Amino acid sequence: MEMVNITIDNRKLEVPKNYTILEAAKEANIAIPTLCFLKDINEIGACRMCVVEVQGARSLQAACVYPVSEGLVINTKSQAVREARKVTLELILSNHDKKCLTCVRSSNCELQQLAEDLNVKALRFEGESVNHPIDDFSPSIVRDPNKCVLCRRCVSMCKNIQTVSVIDTNERGFKTIVSSAFNKSLNEVPCTMCGQCITVCPVGALKEKDDTEKVWEALANKDLHVVVQTAPAVRVALGEEFGMPIGSRVTSNMIASLRRLGFAKVFDTDTAADLTIMEEGTELINRIKNGGKLPLITSCSPGWIKFCEHNYPEFLENLSSCKSPHEMFGAVLKSYYAEKMGIDPAKIFVVSIMPCTAKKYEAQRPELSATGYADVDVVLTTRELAQMIKEAGIDFTELPERHFDDPMGEATGAGVIFGATGGVMEAALRTVAEVLSGKSIDNIEYEAVRGVEGIKEATIELEGLTLKAAVAHGLGNARKLLEKIKAGEAEYHFIEVMGCPGGCVNGGGQPIQPSQVRSWVDLRTERAKAIYEEDRELPIRKSHENEKVKTLYAEYFEAPGSHKAHKLLHTHYVARENYPEDKE
Repeated sequence: MEMVNITIDNRKLEVPKNYTILEAAKEANIAIPTLCFLKDINEIGACRMCVVEVQGARSLQAACVYPVSEGLVINTKSQAVREARKVTLELILSNHDKKCLTCVRSSNCELQQLAEDLNVKALRFEGESVNHPIDDFSPSIVRDPNKCVLCRRCVSMCKNIQTVSVIDTNERGFKTIVSSAFNKSLNEVPCTMCGQCITVCPVGALKEKDDTEKVWEALANKDLHVVVQTAPAVRVALGEEFGMPIGSRVTSNMIASLRRLGFAKVFDTDTAADLTIMEEGTELINRIKNGGKLPLITSCSPGWIKFCEHNYPEFLENLSSCKSPHEMFGAVLKSYYAEKMGIDPAKIFVVSIMPCTAKKYEAQRPELSATGYADVDVVLTTRELAQMIKEAGIDFTELPERHFDDPMGEATGAGVIFGATGGVMEAALRTVAEVLSGKSIDNIEYEAVRGVEGIKEATIELEGLTLKAAVAHGLGNARKLLEKIKAGEAEYHFIEVMGCPGGCVNGGGQPIQPSQVRSWVDLRTERAKAIYEEDRELPIRKSHENEKVKTLYAEYFEAPGSHKAHKLLHTHYVARENYPEDKE
């Protein structure tokens, strides 16, 4: 790699030629404040918080977009730089909704942190107060333009990474606002509810719909049997909300906290992930053997499903008819579990703790009510669970050892890896390979489908079949893959798609890390490491070897793909208009 010599704050450095000033400073542990910058997502130099003096330049330059060159001399702390940053910050704050104490991002707000770091204790400018209506009609996402700082990080995520493009900057000058077309609600446009816009917002302009009060009310209702299930990605991220390192596994702390909150039973969604593999694996084998619609595409991610319904209705027949694991589990809890425990399903209240905001939308889909009741009553994000734990005064870090409850407590490593991109594919292959071969296979780690490359392809030799598989994560990569298939440039038997970059570990409901962390630490990789560590430690790592799932089929569903299984565990999809006409 070609290197150049530069000087930053009188320190002589040798850095790669393709670096920006910001990257060079970061490597030298020289802090430069940022606001709009988010590495690989939003690098536009718009907010001007990162300005520095460059010798020979006529004006201050944005460090996040200014390339280094041989002999460059930079000053990051001069009086001019410090004053420019302060003025910029005060101007941003001048018309900002400063209800910080009641903001969802209080104590985790990048604007708040900048004010502290830059020693802004008073505002010299009195801006005009804005009073835009709050968009809270979506079941998943609340948009508050009054808190928006026009950093455009959400716009870049939605448009460039996810390629959904339902929000952008509208109007000009002081009237500029980030909104959907014609300022429609996110509920009126083809938003996928993925929540990736929330995870990149530096302030509280975007947040999930808060459903914690619904859960508190259910827990207080003595007539209800309130149970909770948690997704695999939650246990490797929840600790971040309590100051633990990224990727900490906090399964026991999480279970103990949920018990103290008052849930009657604490279940593991991984069990339903194993059940999903049994149904989806059977579906794949049947389609291959009987000339069914191929490729089979996974259906675990509701953000991806909604994206497909809006943008690629021609692929709806390719989607697996399997419900997502938590919805499948909800149906099991209100049928098999209700019968086994002698509880009226009308009295069972199912709460799902998910890394995903789109699952809030998913839970309201009318077709996901196989028993006559909604499969899942309320979905909370990882962040919402953390808030409930804090509100209850529970010391999360000092809790006794706890395990998931029976009769649905056992899960395998295959269920655990659902939380990472490629995990559903790998879990399915572990089972499909053995079903087709009729023998046990020892090498069950399919490395080709792991990692954070946007689109991964693999050719797997199974018994009498060369299976062509692909994995895409993030909706932009899903679009690329589907366009490739439409153009006749690729053929596959099996495709896994996750709506969020990195899969569920990086879902829209996961703990939010500031840009100073997220830009330089790959959250997807660090959280996924913990997922794969747990998989390796578990005694059973194949879904079809889960004794609880075997019992479930023996006692209730008879066999994967049975009539009863289809009635309770499978669903259908709806072709949706891309931009519905205004109904007013």
